Amino acid sequence: MTRFAICNEVFGERQNLDDWRRICEFVASCGFAGIEVAPFTFAASVEALDMAARRDLRTIARDCGLEICALHWLLVSPPGLHLHAKDEATRLRTRDYLQALIDFAADLGAPIMVLGSNRQRFLEDGDFSGAWTRTSETLGAVAPYLAARDVILCPEALPAPDCDFLQTAAEVARLVAQINHPQIRLMLDAKSLSAEVASPPDTIRTFGRDIVHFHANDANRRAPGYGDTDFFAIAHALHEVAYEGWISIEPFDYWPDPQTLARESLAHLKNAFATVS
Repeated sequence: MTRFAICNEVFGERQNLDDWRRICEFVASCGFAGIEVAPFTFAASVEALDMAARRDLRTIARDCGLEICALHWLLVSPPGLHLHAKDEATRLRTRDYLQALIDFAADLGAPIMVLGSNRQRFLEDGDFSGAWTRTSETLGAVAPYLAARDVILCPEALPAPDCDFLQTAAEVARLVAQINHPQIRLMLDAKSLSAEVASPPDTIRTFGRDIVHFHANDANRRAPGYGDTDFFAIAHALHEVAYEGWISIEPFDYWPDPQTLARESLAHLKNAFATVS
């Protein structure tokens, strides 16, 4: 059975435990099975969240019948992080924070971390080759820590104008193959797929047997069902590659409002995936 989730920042950029409980209760009432977490919604740094706070977040979600399926927007805060910075101190600080995020994910029971964070990976002086090498080194360095905490990290393809590094599924697949570690895997995002030369279903057929997570959003940045992206075709392609992971709704434009889009986009996806189940 296909499992659907939604990202928590849809409901507010800053959330306390009372907010989190209300959000989880609402998300569960819509029929979602999971929720995906942007860490910055709870604290500028996850290092500020002690084990009691982490237990509360996990318990509230569980009590509402939700799984915390993933983390995303990993490097939005604290300020000054950059995945492949030429400055070694910045790069090492980013590596260390990735390790703190791995602990946070494991403590919440989230098995996946999606590494998008476009502003924290723009090229410096157009240095693609150096960025590639330094990114490989950084992700390779955290891979043993991922294994120790049983968390998978998924670099995310982000096309122009959102980003100028790791823009396509093929580039991310090449990076993952080079690192060659079972805890560094592929994910796909519907909005990003819409910017590929091939159609979203064709790109899914090319890479889909290797992916472990999927973001559902429209090419127009809204939630599924509020644009022209064909989620019926996407559902069929994911079925063809035997994808069994989460379908997590991640819009960037919250039109018409968070509550309405949550209900209506879930209904749209359920209709699409019902055609292949």
